[in-house]
Amino acid sequence: MKSLKKQRRIQVIVITFISLALSTALIGYAMRDGINFFRSPSEVLQKPPDKNEIFRIGGLVQEDSLVRGSGAVIYFIVTDGNKSVPVEYSGILPDLFAEGQGMIATGKYIEGKFIASEILAKHDENYMPKEVIDTLKEQGLYKNNDN
Repeated sequence: MKSLKKQRRIQVIVITFISLALSTALIGYAMRDGINFFRSPSEVLQKPPDKNEIFRIGGLVQEDSLVRGSGAVIYFIVTDGNKSVPVEYSGILPDLFAEGQGMIATGKYIEGKFIASEILAKHDENYMPKEVIDTLKEQGLYKNNDN
């Protein structure tokens, strides 16, 4: 009788452990597409990502680089001050998107060009995405306009 209780207890522990491992694996699998890593143009050019990897690139829209193509296609260059990456985007740009301003784009890097599926622009004259500020600070290019 005592060994039957012990056997049941072990079965419950094993089933609980397997259930926990399975649920952790399912959560990780479900979140794999929701996790986008941020990279600066220098990081993208230094170590190009796989063509199927979706990530975020951020920096400043290079002056005089915005070109409107046929239809809703827009071409521009994003820079972090050191390196620049050409970007292609099909869609409507945010109202506050402009040359010389901070932006973050989500998409894929294919054959030397970033194909964006989403563009985020600054919110007001004082806002710049944190990732962009951190990258510009690392390179000594960030100018704080709080004064």
